Parts: sequence; C-alpha cells; structure tokens
Amino acid sequence: MDWKTELYSNIWVFPRGMERNGETGRNSLKWTSKYGSVVTSAFEIASTDGMNEKGLVANLLWLPESQYPVRDQSKPGLTISAWVQYMLDNFATVNEAVSFAQEDSFQVASDKMPDGSRMATLHLSISDATGDNAIFEYIDGKLIIHHSMDYKVMTNSPTYDKQLALNDYWKSIGGLTFLPGTNRAADRFARASFYVDVIPKTDNEKLAVASVFSVIRNVSVPYGISTPESPEISSTQWRTVSDSKNLTYFFESSLTPNTFWVNLQDMNLEKGAPVLKLSIANGETYNGNTAKDFKVAQPFKFLGVQD
Repeated sequence: MDWKTELYSNIWVFPRGMERNGETGRNSLKWTSKYGSVVTSAFEIASTDGMNEKGLVANLLWLPESQYPVRDQSKPGLTISAWVQYMLDNFATVNEAVSFAQEDSFQVASDKMPDGSRMATLHLSISDATGDNAIFEYIDGKLIIHHSMDYKVMTNSPTYDKQLALNDYWKSIGGLTFLPGTNRAADRFARASFYVDVIPKTDNEKLAVASVFSVIRNVSVPYGISTPESPEISSTQWRTVSDSKNLTYFFESSLTPNTFWVNLQDMNLEKGAPVLKLSIANGETYNGNTAKDFKVAQPFKFLGVQD
C-alpha cells in the first residue's frame, strides 16, 4: 500500500452476520455478511485490503485513470470505501464474485477524498485459494473485469490492459537480461511479474511467505518518496501477504521492523461475536501471532457518497 502520508491503518476482524449499508444515500445497497474476515482499514473510513474465512483476498489500489458512471438511482449504490468489504462479506471464490458483478445489479460510486483534494480513483483485485484472480476497473464509466489465473500482479497506473502490454515487451527482453528499475508503477509491474514467476514453488508456508514478501519489498517505493503530480507514486506504507489456504494474514509496516500475523482459524467469526481491532495507527509493535492482542471495538463507518 503506497500513500504520501500515513493512512492511520488498523487491523480488524469482522464476524459473520454483520448488517452493512452501501452508504450512498437513497437506494444504498444493503447486505448481511456471509463470511467473517480480517481487513486493514485506512483512516477508519475504508477497508483497503483483507481476506475472508474462505480464503478470498481483496486489495484496493489507486488508479488515476478510473472514471465511474454517473449515479443511477434505479440501482442500489455501494460506496467505493466498502468495495473490498462487500467482496469479502459475500463471496468465497473469484468465480462467484465475477459472475455476480457481471449481472450489473448494483453500482459502485466514488466521491472526493476526505481532504477534498481529488476524486478517490481506485481499482480492485481479488484472488482465492484455487489461484484464480480478477481485476476490476471502471474505465470511461464502465466496469472492466480482467479474469484469469495468469493475472498474478496488479500495481497502479496505467490501466490493466496497458500493464499487460508493457509486460509483454519486458518479457521479450527477458528478466535475467534487464528489468526496469524505477519506482513507476509500470516498471514495478514488470519486476513483480518476473520475480513472482521465478521464485520457488513450494508447499512450505514459511518459504512461500518469505519469497512473496521479498518480491513485494523489491517493488516497494522507498519511505519518504512521493510525487505530488502522480499520487500513484508514493511511499510504501505497509505490506501484506495473505495465505489463502492456511487462512493466515501477514502484515508488515514500513515504520516498524516486525512482521506479524493473524490466523482466521484462531478467531471467533460466529454471528454475534464481537468486532475485534488490532491497533497499529499509533506505532504499536507486535511480533508473531497476534490473535490474543485484538481488542473488542466498535466497527468503523464507511465513508459515504453524496447522492
């Protein structure tokens, strides 16, 4: 997760059976969560990253080229700040999520960032325990879905079709010969795509997690760097790795030296169980399994969109 300032992130565990609201005013989407999940919040207004108890993973990143449709009040609305949570609450696999999205039965809506500086322009990736993947982008007001087990990397700008085209160019050169080294999203896409294919394939969780973290660190933006005219080029604030098979969510902040984790199998996800929060926004540090460190808390409210 790259951002020019701190995101005041915390980590939350949400049980099944939570009543949710799409927060778009009139005709907001409403649902009850089918699955429990662990998420990382931003500014206590959005779920930006996380995994549910079925191993579905969702990640939200900046995409300047995003253009959302004009709000159609005949369709239930979903604020973009709850897009990740909606996926985690409702779907067990990528296929399920893609099939439902293609029905076009609701509308994702965006608005200005909390500071009023610009529109929240974001795209979403999801993956599951089978290795399936999909990327959701709103381009020219239309939802574009890229769905394939081959789509294993998503960065920021440009749009995903252009990222794939640029990556084809670098494949023709060969990663062992030369890889682009700047902090531009397209260059990081090329590096991550090469490395994720050449790291060892193993069923050893410890080695697999270490390998993936090493790839993410390789494409992280050094702390303190930001490009005002290109918000997609900002300091890496934190890194996560989600083990969809063992249901373990690993977290690493750029500001603290420790990697820690939570296993969803250690948490009470039953309907009626309390919402739990692991505070990290104030520089708290943890090590190892943090299941015992979560505290009961009131859930945050998703930032709404004016109708």
